[in-house]
Parts: sequence; C-alpha cells; structure tokens
Amino acid sequence: MSASDSNIDFGANDWLVEEMQERYLADPTSVDQAWIEYFIKNGVAGTSNAAAPKAGVPPIPKAMQAQVATPVSTPVVTPAPVAPVQTQQALVTAPVVTTAPTPADPVTKPVPVLVTPAASSLTPIRGVSARVVQSMEASLSVPTATSVRAIPAKLMIDNRIVVNNHLKRTRGGKVSFTHLIGYAMIKAMRAMPEMNVFYGEIEGKPAVGQPEHINIGIAIDLAKPDGSRQLLVPSIKGCEDLDFAQFVSAYEEVIRKARGGTLTVEDYAGTTASLTNPGTLGTVHSVPRLVQGQGLIIGVGAMDYPAEFQGASDETLARMAVSKVITLTSTYDHRVIQGAQSGDFLRRIHELLLGADRFYEDIFAALRIPYVPIHWATDLDFTRDDHISKTARVQQLIQAYRTNGHLMADTDPLEYMQRSHPDLEVETHGLTLWDLDREFATGGFGGKAFMPLRNILGILRDSYCRSVGVEYMFIENPAERKWMQEHIEVGTPKVAREEQLRILRKLNGAEAFESFLQTKFVGQKRFSLEGGEAVIPLLDAVISAAAESKLDEVCIGMPHRGRLNVLANIAGKSHGQIFQEFEGHYQENQVQGSGDVKYHLGTEGIFTAESGATTKIYLAANPSHLEAVNPVLEGIVRAKQDKLNIKNIFSVLPILMHGDAAFAGQGVVAETLQMSQLRGYRTGGTVHIVINNQVGFTTSPHGSRSSTYSTDFAKIIQAPVFHVNGDDPEACVRVAHLAFQYRQEFNKDVVIDMVCYRRRGHNEGDEPSFTQPLMYKLIDAKRTTRTLYTESLIGRGDITQVEAEAVAKDFQDQLEAVFASVHNHEAEQPAHRQIAQVPAPTTVDTSITEAVARQIAATQVAVPAGFTIHPKLIPQLTKRVEMLNDGTIDWSMGETLAFGSLLLEGRPIRLAGQDSRRGTFSNRHAVIVDKENASEWTPLATLLMAHKQLLMNLFHLHYKNGASVLQLFSCCHMVMKVKDQITHQVALSVTCCSVLKII
Repeated sequence: MSASDSNIDFGANDWLVEEMQERYLADPTSVDQAWIEYFIKNGVAGTSNAAAPKAGVPPIPKAMQAQVATPVSTPVVTPAPVAPVQTQQALVTAPVVTTAPTPADPVTKPVPVLVTPAASSLTPIRGVSARVVQSMEASLSVPTATSVRAIPAKLMIDNRIVVNNHLKRTRGGKVSFTHLIGYAMIKAMRAMPEMNVFYGEIEGKPAVGQPEHINIGIAIDLAKPDGSRQLLVPSIKGCEDLDFAQFVSAYEEVIRKARGGTLTVEDYAGTTASLTNPGTLGTVHSVPRLVQGQGLIIGVGAMDYPAEFQGASDETLARMAVSKVITLTSTYDHRVIQGAQSGDFLRRIHELLLGADRFYEDIFAALRIPYVPIHWATDLDFTRDDHISKTARVQQLIQAYRTNGHLMADTDPLEYMQRSHPDLEVETHGLTLWDLDREFATGGFGGKAFMPLRNILGILRDSYCRSVGVEYMFIENPAERKWMQEHIEVGTPKVAREEQLRILRKLNGAEAFESFLQTKFVGQKRFSLEGGEAVIPLLDAVISAAAESKLDEVCIGMPHRGRLNVLANIAGKSHGQIFQEFEGHYQENQVQGSGDVKYHLGTEGIFTAESGATTKIYLAANPSHLEAVNPVLEGIVRAKQDKLNIKNIFSVLPILMHGDAAFAGQGVVAETLQMSQLRGYRTGGTVHIVINNQVGFTTSPHGSRSSTYSTDFAKIIQAPVFHVNGDDPEACVRVAHLAFQYRQEFNKDVVIDMVCYRRRGHNEGDEPSFTQPLMYKLIDAKRTTRTLYTESLIGRGDITQVEAEAVAKDFQDQLEAVFASVHNHEAEQPAHRQIAQVPAPTTVDTSITEAVARQIAATQVAVPAGFTIHPKLIPQLTKRVEMLNDGTIDWSMGETLAFGSLLLEGRPIRLAGQDSRRGTFSNRHAVIVDKENASEWTPLATLLMAHKQLLMNLFHLHYKNGASVLQLFSCCHMVMKVKDQITHQVALSVTCCSVLKII
C-alpha cells in the first residue's frame, strides 16, 4: 500500500474496520500484512510484532482516521449507570406431550400466561454490527432518491438455459442471473458515464467526482456459524474493459475470497457503484441505503410471475405469453444524479436484458458459445386454426434440422463463429420465444406424442447441432433414415467414467508419442498427427467394437500423415521398432524394402479391446501416393473374405483413412466409392475416416473444391457422413460407434469427417505460415486437444487434476524407458514380417497334361438341363472341344485352358472390366446368358469369379493388386501355364494380360 492509502474511503465496508482494529490492537499477527502497514502509517500501535500475517478484513474507515492519527492518551470515560434490567421469567404453559402421534384434527392449545410481558434485555452492539450502525447513521446525510422498473425476465431465462447447457456439456461452470444483470449494469454505465459519479467538496464547496474506472461493489451476505449474518461489499475493478467471461471470472473470485475469508484491503477500496441482490431472499424490490463516496446502488428484486398470474397454470401462462418479471431499483445521490438520468439508466438496462446492442451475442462470443442467442419478439396472436398451422410448422422445423442441422454444428476447432441458418430459425417458421413453453404434436419425435417446443428444440440441437453434424437425409432408403433418426435423436448421452479415462489415455498416448519424436529426433520428417490426435481414440473405438462383435480382422489403409502414431497406438507395432527405424535400423527384406521411408511401412498383429475381446489387425503399407491405397486395401479385404468363404458375413472390416484435400481431389476415391456396392467388389461396407486438416499441401479448401464439404463425394453412393469436431474426443468416439453399427446393419460405406488442423505444416521441415498465415496464428495460440479435454473433465468434475497428471506421466515414462532400451540397438526381426523370395520363372514347371486340357474343354459343352443357349453361341462352344483334336487353339480357348488349369490347382481368379464376361470382341464368353430368361451359366462352374464392372482401369489395377497380395491373382501365371505346350497364339493373349497386371 502507498502512503495515500490513509485517505481511502471504504464506503459501505467502513463498518468492518472497528473489528479489524480491535483484532490488530489485541494481536497484530492475526491480520494481513497490508493491514499492519496501514495501521502503522495511521499511528495505531499493536501489542506485539507481526510475525505471521493472516488474512483479515478492511482497515478503519475515513471517519475514524482523525481519532487514530496520533497516539495520545485519552481519559477513560465512565459510562452512565444503566437501570437494572429484569431477567425474563420462565413462561407458564400447559405440558406438551411429544411422544404421541400427530392427530389428524387440529389440537387447541391454551394461550400461555406471561408473568412479565414487558421484560427485555439490552446487549451492547460491538464490532461489525457497530460499524453497520455508524455507516447507516452516516448515510442519513446523503440525500437519495430511488427509481423502480419491472423488467420481463423471459429472454434472460431462456438464454441463460442455453448458456448453462453449453457449459455443462463442455468445460463446466454456471452463469447466474446476477452475472447477467451485473454485466448489463456495466454496459449501461459505459454508455452513460454520468451515472458513475459521486458527491464531494472542494474547499467546502460542492463538487462532482468522476472516477477513472467503473468499480462495481458486490454485496455479499454471509451467514456466520452462530446464525447471524455479515454483509461484505468488495468490488470488481476496471469493469469498463471486461468482457462477460472476464467479469464472471472476477465475480466468482471475489465470492470465493469472501467465503474463504481472504479478502484484502484492495478488494474493498475504490468502489464507485454497487449491486445488491435481496431478491434471492424473495424480496420483490428494495430501497438500499447509499453510503458516502458512491453515487449509485442497484437493487435486484425477486424473479416471479406478476402477482395477478401466480395462481395460473403453466399451460395458461404459456398460452397467454406471461413472463416472469424482475424488479430493479436505482438508488442514487440526488445531488449529482437527477431522477430522469436514473430512470433512463434503468431503461437502458431493460433494453440490454431484452437483447439490445447485441448484448447476448457479446455474452455468447465471450463464452465461445457457437450459436446465435434467442431473440426477443412479441407473441403472435393465433386462433384454433392458427394453432393447427403452428403444429405443421413445428414439423417443418424438425425436418429442417434433420436435413440442414449439420450447417449449424460446431465442427471447427480453429475458428469461433455464431452459427445460424435461416431454415433452422424458429422465426422462419412463424414461431417465437413465447412458443417455447407451448406443447405441439410431434408425430412421434422424441418418443412422445406431444412436447413443448423448448424440449423439441433441445433434442434437435443436441442431436444435429453440437460438435457433430450428420448428413443422411439424401439417402433414399427409408429404413436407413429411420435407423439414423432412432440412433441420433437421443441427445448427447453421458459418457461413462471408464470410457472417459480410456479416451484420455489414448489422447495422452497420441500426444506424448508425437512430442517424444519431436524432441528426440529433431528435424526428421514424420508427417505428425499433431492437431488430429482424436483420431486415435476414434480408431480405437471402431476396432474395439469390431473385436467385441467377433469380426475376424480389421484392415486399415491410410496415407503418410499420422501413420507412425497409428502404427504405435493402434496397430500394435512396438515403440522400440519405430525408434530403431529412426536410428536407421531396418529389417532385412521388410515390406517395401529396407531403407524405405518410415511413414510408408505397414504391420500386422492382434488388437485387444478394453473388454479383453481381440481381433487381428492389418495396416497395409502405402509407398504410393495418398489415395491409391484405397482400392489396394479393398482388394486385400475382399481376398481375405473370399478365403473365409462365408456368404454375406463380411467379417473383415476395411477402414480407409484420407486427407480432406485428397478425398475431394483424387478420382480414385470416387472410383472406390462407386465400386463399393457392386457384387464383384463389395466388402460389406468400409468405414472412411477423413482427417480434415482444412488445408492441402498449401491449398485452402476454397481453392481446392467447389463443394461445401470435402466428403460430398460420399453422396454418390448415399453413404451417411458424420462431421465431428476433432477437439471433442467424446463426440469422435460416439460417431465411431454409430458408424460401425451402421456398417454392420446395412453393409454399406459410412464416412466420418473429423475436422481438425495440422500443427506443423505438410512435414516437419515445412513453414506453413508462408501460405496460411492467419490459420497458423490461430494454431500457434491453440492448446492441444488433450489439454482441452483434460480441462473439460476437471471443470465438469468428472476426474481430478491428480488423476489427469498420473495418466500423462505414466505414458511418458513408458516412452522414455523404451527409448533408453532400444537406442542404437539392432533392429528386431519378427518372423512374420519376412517376405518369401519370388522364384525365377524358368524354375517353375507350368505345363499341363492332355487329360487336364480335355477336362477343361468338356466344361464348355456341358450345358445344364433347361438352359437355352443363343443359337449363334453353340458353334463357338462346340469348336473349343474340336480345337484339341486338330491343333487350332485360338485366343479364347487359350484363355479358357489357362483359367481352368489354375482353378484346378485351387487358385481363384478374378476378371475385371466392363466386358470381361463376354469379351470385348465377343470371344471370351466366360459366362453364358440364357436366351429366354437371362439366367446365367458359368462353364467353369463356381471356381470362376467373373464380374462385369464399370470401365475404371485405375481402380481395377490397384484392386487386383491388393487381392493378389493374399490370393496370388496373377496373369503371369497363366502365361507360364500355357506357353510350353499350346500355341504361340495363346501365349500372346495372356502376355497382354500380364502387361496390364504389371502396370
């Protein structure tokens, strides 16, 4: 405190000073050091030295400073004798039986007879209570007046519900009505600085004081252990510069300090206006006293319906558009503030609480609530027919949210905005805030026949407009739409504590892994997952669901970004092996060769869910460019399913991961989607996960696509799309479960668009701010997903700080231990990763016997009973048998022999292409179509899989490449089979197939 502190006027808090002074005089160690310095400067001497200062209460008031300015001896004044007071006598009453049951009928008790009805006693008023007396007596010298205004509380109530629901879902906390009214008072004072004044004197002449700041005193009524109450009025400083979030934080800090007894001198000093809220005790309104040094005090009355409506039912109140009201009083110093100004000030607060000057928009922005607040409107008069019309409009509103709710969803973790859409505003549908508490027919929505509009909107927004936005209404199948509504329109269910801890552990693992590599291997490219760490718990949820559903295997295809993290935290590749590869130690003959870049490698292993369920997991290597792995993985999965040979089970789950720019920009994605439901290529549905960094290499979304979303290609196959905020890992896990369930139910593709960001640029050596400077200003200032989620869990009270720190430390310790054990060691050599050497073609016997050739040829004329072949085809098939006799084998017969011999050895064959069954030049006829009923006959029986497909060569080549990984589909085998014993002409035909395969 400075020397000028002796002139501080503590206004309404002067009454506390006597108690503080008594404490100080009795024991200086019982007060805060600031008070010790204050009393020493003002000449008050204690009885001992201050050794261990404690938290105390305010210093002596200005009115008493003259008495303690100099330590002089004051004669003791003997108080005048007080007349003896009679002690109160015991009352004479009839005995009361306390053990008997209470009768139903009233019991008449005799009136007690008082022996001394006028008896009383006097107790001296000391300490805090004495200072209240002195402060109130001093306030009599302030000429005050009071303005009163009743304000409808409807809008304040509704917007407070929106605010607190958002805080409950996210980071915790709560906003009170006092917060809102106090902030309205501050905004009104900013607009009317003439209300922030006080009365003073200059050389005995009246003067008006104009404080430099708005310091709002908050009246806090505290109950003492003995049942008495204590009034404290600390103030919030510098309110003219505070936004709503800062004001709430400062307000709660003052309350916390008051309840903990840790308020200091500075907390009381400098109050320019006060806010008191007796309405919490049920008082309709009050006329508080104004103390010297302040010009204004606002009193907040109780919030209730007007007295004349308090007997009405809720339905009547809603139908008549009757709002609760709150009464505000403005008590002001009439010497410096006039009545018109006070009335205008209350009018200003009234307008703000009804939404003027973007009052609620500013509050929502300060709290980062991503929605437009509810707006004030007058109710619309309606007849019975209008009510029916309103019901229809509510149905339209429900349909609008199902169709376009995703446009208002909070899915961007980088940029804050208040989202709205005309189709989703109640005003567009002829509704207002007065309809919120009115019931409407729902048509079964929400599981109820009738529901208040407030509840309808709550379910719609929780389902479609939070951190998940869903697109599915373009799906033609009503069963799929109904399934989506049944699983989505349930709001946001509470996540179990065990699930929260698992999510946190996965996030910790993802972030710790990236941070560890960034620290230990500085400068090495790894295409980190930083900014998209939530994909790890998302993947974990999908694969855990697959394991618990007893699927045989999960296969993943992905580009380079985040591959190392997925390898370590999902696919089960050991951290030690990854670190060894960073040291340059690779296995001999490993996938893609020794020395290939780390982020192209794959792996396989066993995944174990939290429940103990297991499934095999396979992560395909991806040395090609981005999305080219898509058809490769689909081919791998189809081959695995074909080897299991269980019809329509699809027990191998493909997961394809994409970048947003690549998903929208690479044609092979559309080809893969287009083929997903065709019989020859379907795998029972793929879960697509887009790690949406909102940027390509250096290209922003507006420069890389014309569509609204990067995932709009999914609509060509009517696959539902879940857009989810990557900073909400609980939402990511929730949509992961929904996506898996949808795939299992309908055996169709489903897309998860996880909107996140890329913290370090395209790679660790890239400077992204060259091309996206504004985006990377946001990213550089942003805390990680793990940090935000941890703070939310703690703020909501789901976990403690100690638990969060323990989870993070445990994983970091594990990484350090692994790094220490494998640093500079030789690479591991797991046996299952060794790849067999391909034998030289000249060492393989590819010949077939004449008996095998005739067995194959016989299939061409073994026509099933009742099957009608086209007359023009019969000669061609008959000639295939004769060719073996006269040595005139042609191109198509050579293929037939090659295919048949491979099938007899148990090797499956795939033919892909638009004309693959008949042959482009009407020469193959691998599948014959009945002339009369279009039924099909495959001469080589069920061993031959031939499917007509669209002409998409890139997809076919990569798909067959993936399938050949497991089933050894290869046209070069056919070449070796026939070239030794048949004709040169046949060798040429299959050589062409071999060339295509190599491409």
